[in-house]
Amino acid sequence: MAGRTKFDETIGGWKRLHGLVEANKAELPQIEPFLAKLGAFLEQAQEAANRQNAMRAAKQEASKEVQKLSTQGNRLAALVRAALKEHYGITEEKLTEFDLQPFRGRAPKKQKDPGQPQPPEPPLVSPGSPPTVK
Repeated sequence: MAGRTKFDETIGGWKRLHGLVEANKAELPQIEPFLAKLGAFLEQAQEAANRQNAMRAAKQEASKEVQKLSTQGNRLAALVRAALKEHYGITEEKLTEFDLQPFRGRAPKKQKDPGQPQPPEPPLVSPGSPPTVK
Protein backbone atom coordinates (compact mmCIF):
# COMPACT_ATOMS: atom_id res chain seq x y z
CA MET A 1 0.00 0.00 0.00
CA ALA A 2 1.42 3.39 -0.98
CA GLY A 3 2.34 5.71 1.87
CA ARG A 4 2.51 3.00 4.52
CA THR A 5 5.45 3.23 6.81
CA LYS A 6 7.28 0.58 8.75
CA PHE A 7 5.64 2.01 11.88
CA ASP A 8 2.16 1.54 10.37
CA GLU A 9 2.99 -2.08 9.55
CA THR A 10 4.27 -2.64 13.09
CA ILE A 11 1.17 -1.13 14.69
CA GLY A 12 -1.02 -3.18 12.35
CA GLY A 13 0.81 -6.33 13.44
CA TRP A 14 0.32 -5.42 17.09
CA LYS A 15 -3.39 -4.82 16.53
CA ARG A 16 -3.86 -8.16 14.76
CA LEU A 17 -1.94 -9.99 17.48
CA HIS A 18 -3.91 -8.22 20.22
CA GLY A 19 -7.21 -9.09 18.55
CA LEU A 20 -6.28 -12.74 18.03
CA VAL A 21 -5.08 -13.21 21.59
CA GLU A 22 -8.14 -11.35 22.90
CA ALA A 23 -10.40 -13.77 21.00
CA ASN A 24 -8.64 -16.70 22.67
CA LYS A 25 -8.23 -15.09 26.09
CA ALA A 26 -9.98 -17.93 27.88
CA GLU A 27 -7.37 -20.41 26.69
CA LEU A 28 -4.41 -18.10 27.46
CA PRO A 29 -4.84 -16.72 31.01
CA GLN A 30 -1.07 -16.56 31.60
CA ILE A 31 -0.69 -14.05 28.71
CA GLU A 32 -3.39 -11.64 29.94
CA PRO A 33 -0.97 -9.25 31.80
CA PHE A 34 1.18 -8.96 28.67
CA LEU A 35 -1.90 -8.44 26.56
CA ALA A 36 -2.97 -5.53 28.76
CA LYS A 37 0.48 -4.02 28.45
CA LEU A 38 0.39 -4.45 24.66
CA GLY A 39 -2.99 -2.70 24.60
CA ALA A 40 -1.51 0.25 26.53
CA PHE A 41 1.43 0.41 24.11
CA LEU A 42 -1.00 0.39 21.20
CA GLU A 43 -2.92 3.36 22.63
CA GLN A 44 0.26 5.34 23.31
CA ALA A 45 1.68 4.60 19.88
CA GLN A 46 -1.56 5.61 18.16
CA GLU A 47 -1.70 8.88 20.13
CA ALA A 48 1.92 9.63 19.24
CA ALA A 49 1.23 8.88 15.56
CA ASN A 50 -1.80 11.19 15.64
CA ARG A 51 0.30 13.97 17.19
CA GLN A 52 2.99 13.40 14.57
CA ASN A 53 0.45 13.65 11.74
CA ALA A 54 -0.98 16.85 13.21
CA MET A 55 2.50 18.33 13.49
CA ARG A 56 3.30 17.29 9.91
CA ALA A 57 0.19 19.10 8.69
CA ALA A 58 1.11 22.17 10.76
CA LYS A 59 4.64 22.07 9.34
CA GLN A 60 3.30 21.98 5.79
CA GLU A 61 1.07 24.97 6.51
CA ALA A 62 4.00 26.85 8.05
CA SER A 63 6.15 26.01 5.02
CA LYS A 64 3.49 27.42 2.70
CA GLU A 65 3.31 30.58 4.80
CA VAL A 66 7.10 30.98 4.81
CA GLN A 67 7.18 30.59 1.02
CA LYS A 68 4.41 33.17 0.57
CA LEU A 69 6.08 35.64 2.93
CA SER A 70 9.44 35.10 1.25
CA THR A 71 8.01 35.89 -2.18
CA GLN A 72 6.22 38.98 -0.92
CA GLY A 73 9.29 40.12 1.01
CA ASN A 74 11.54 39.72 -2.03
CA ARG A 75 9.16 41.81 -4.12
CA LEU A 76 9.00 44.51 -1.47
CA ALA A 77 12.80 44.51 -1.05
CA ALA A 78 13.21 44.93 -4.82
CA LEU A 79 10.81 47.88 -4.70
CA VAL A 80 12.78 49.50 -1.86
CA ARG A 81 16.05 49.00 -3.76
CA ALA A 82 14.56 50.61 -6.86
CA ALA A 83 13.27 53.51 -4.74
CA LEU A 84 16.74 54.01 -3.24
CA LYS A 85 18.29 54.14 -6.70
CA GLU A 86 15.63 56.60 -7.81
CA HIS A 87 16.16 58.79 -4.75
CA TYR A 88 19.97 58.89 -4.73
CA GLY A 89 20.66 58.25 -8.40
CA ILE A 90 22.22 55.15 -9.88
CA THR A 91 25.78 56.53 -9.84
CA GLU A 92 25.91 57.71 -6.21
CA GLU A 93 28.33 55.93 -3.87
CA LYS A 94 25.76 56.35 -1.09
CA LEU A 95 24.07 53.25 -2.52
CA THR A 96 26.89 51.10 -1.12
CA GLU A 97 25.53 51.77 2.38
CA PHE A 98 22.44 49.82 1.34
CA ASP A 99 24.43 46.95 -0.21
CA LEU A 100 23.69 48.22 -3.71
CA GLN A 101 26.24 48.53 -6.49
CA PRO A 102 26.34 52.04 -7.98
CA PHE A 103 26.75 52.30 -11.74
CA ARG A 104 30.37 53.23 -12.39
CA GLY A 105 30.33 53.05 -16.17
CA ARG A 106 31.31 50.27 -18.47
CA ALA A 107 34.78 48.79 -18.33
CA PRO A 108 36.89 49.83 -21.31
CA LYS A 109 37.34 47.23 -23.99
CA LYS A 110 40.60 45.36 -23.78
CA GLN A 111 43.13 46.50 -26.36
CA LYS A 112 44.46 43.78 -28.61
CA ASP A 113 48.04 42.93 -27.77
CA PRO A 114 50.14 43.79 -30.88
CA GLY A 115 52.73 41.11 -30.00
CA GLN A 116 50.23 38.28 -30.40
CA PRO A 117 49.40 37.04 -33.91
CA GLN A 118 45.76 37.61 -34.76
CA PRO A 119 43.73 34.95 -36.56
CA PRO A 120 42.77 35.99 -40.08
CA GLU A 121 39.28 37.34 -40.40
CA PRO A 122 36.98 35.36 -42.68
CA PRO A 123 36.10 37.10 -45.95
CA LEU A 124 32.72 38.71 -46.14
CA VAL A 125 30.40 36.84 -48.45
CA SER A 126 27.00 38.20 -49.34
CA PRO A 127 24.16 35.70 -49.47
CA GLY A 128 23.63 36.02 -53.23
CA SER A 129 27.24 35.85 -54.42
CA PRO A 130 28.95 32.56 -55.29
CA PRO A 131 31.87 31.50 -53.08
CA THR A 132 35.32 32.24 -54.37
CA VAL A 133 37.62 29.32 -55.10
CA LYS A 134 41.37 29.76 -54.73
